[in-house]
Amino acid sequence: MKTLRNIFVCLLAVLFLSAFKEYKKSIMPITGIISLPIKTVIPLDIDHLEIPEFEIKPTSHQQFLDALGHRESSNRYDVVNSYGYMGKYQFGSKTLKGLGYKVSKEEFLNNPELQEQAMLDLLKHNKKKLKRFIDKYEGKTVHGIYITESGILAAAHLAGQGNVRKFFRKGYEFKDGFGTKMTSYMSQFGGYNLSI
Repeated sequence: MKTLRNIFVCLLAVLFLSAFKEYKKSIMPITGIISLPIKTVIPLDIDHLEIPEFEIKPTSHQQFLDALGHRESSNRYDVVNSYGYMGKYQFGSKTLKGLGYKVSKEEFLNNPELQEQAMLDLLKHNKKKLKRFIDKYEGKTVHGIYITESGILAAAHLAGQGNVRKFFRKGYEFKDGFGTKMTSYMSQFGGYNLSI
């Protein structure tokens, strides 16, 4: 009985291998194209594929805020830099007044909830003002930078809306007082899904 079973297994193996050999012959590999078993050939133009250099980022709104806050102040609400920018997101008093906040420096620095609300308000404001650019350029590479909504809004936080517009229109590169480039914010903070 064992011998009969062994013969049967050997016959199955031989049948399988011969069928596989015939199947393999039917697919002729050709360099530069994909061959499918149904003999459909799809040419690939590998030399002209454009794959932007873009790192997949977390999609959480809070992770965006934490990353931006870390870059600005190491996520410290009580920090004031040498240019007078305050808090976790390094707000200027002019920006706060423009958003309708009439608070003293001390009130702002001692109120994390107020700072978070001010950042949300700024993101909403900048998104509204830059919507045309977001709609037009999101998902495209412009002046060597892969564009996303969160990258545009981070750049606007650093450089202001006007400088973001200049970037898209003329390739203008803004640098802040510390030499930080606006485009570094576009890249570093690109790819987040903001809930605003």
